[in-house]
Amino acid sequence: MTAQIIDGTAFAARLRARIAAHVAKLATQGITPGLAVVLLGEDPASQVYVRSKGRMTREVGMASFEHRLPADTPQDALLALIAQLNADPAVNGILVQLPLPAGLDEAAVINAIAPEKDVDGFHILNVGRLATGQKAMVPCTPLGCLMLLRDHLGSLAGLNAVVIGRSNIVGKPMAQLLLRDSATVTIAHSRTSDLPDLCRRADILVAAVGRPNFVTGDWIRPGATVIDVGINRTEAGLVGDVDRASALQVAGALTPVPGGVGPMTIACLLANTLTATARANGLPDPEGLTP
Repeated sequence: MTAQIIDGTAFAARLRARIAAHVAKLATQGITPGLAVVLLGEDPASQVYVRSKGRMTREVGMASFEHRLPADTPQDALLALIAQLNADPAVNGILVQLPLPAGLDEAAVINAIAPEKDVDGFHILNVGRLATGQKAMVPCTPLGCLMLLRDHLGSLAGLNAVVIGRSNIVGKPMAQLLLRDSATVTIAHSRTSDLPDLCRRADILVAAVGRPNFVTGDWIRPGATVIDVGINRTEAGLVGDVDRASALQVAGALTPVPGGVGPMTIACLLANTLTATARANGLPDPEGLTP
């Protein structure tokens, strides 16, 4: 058996095209979605990521607002900027690039963003709404994973899903989204007993631990769908949390690294911005862009 490769790059391109079509329709009503990104400091990876976000935002017809601040920006000044963006009707989505420089209170900064403009889905109100099955802004990476799973598998109802990783950014919201789609979900982590055996029971295996090649082929149930969220820089280049060579021999389908989940994250950021714009203007959520 050789696993099917789930092409996240191609899916993300199709998703951005759908978003651009929605944005063009909004333009006929005099509405232009706006995404504001706030970056503190000179972290090279964050700089590249923010540039990519800005370029793709503009490509789909949205307004891009970039705010670059020094790493030593006081928290009060950062919160004042967020308050200004919250009040700006031209801004529908706000993203503060993480991680923040040392000395800043990440939770306070995230929760200062208006929940309806929190396109990262990290605000405590959005976290609670997702957990209780209410309408919420959903974190971009788990949303992208869900879209890929639905596209490949169709219904997820009744499938056994194992999520390795319990972060607030990926693991926990991923589990909530899988539950919403009626999968049977287990969250595994560093203290899980006999993790390989648990993984072998999964129809869907999501690896989000940040350890290169952590999941090997002998952990995978034959025919399982494997979503590799990891992006690890090694001497050999970028690798995921799943050992690709051995996984390809067992899995039914696998997201590659790079080119799998990664491209979906920015595409889903744009999707969330579009959703936030629709809600701000009393319009229905765009079809297929929310859980």
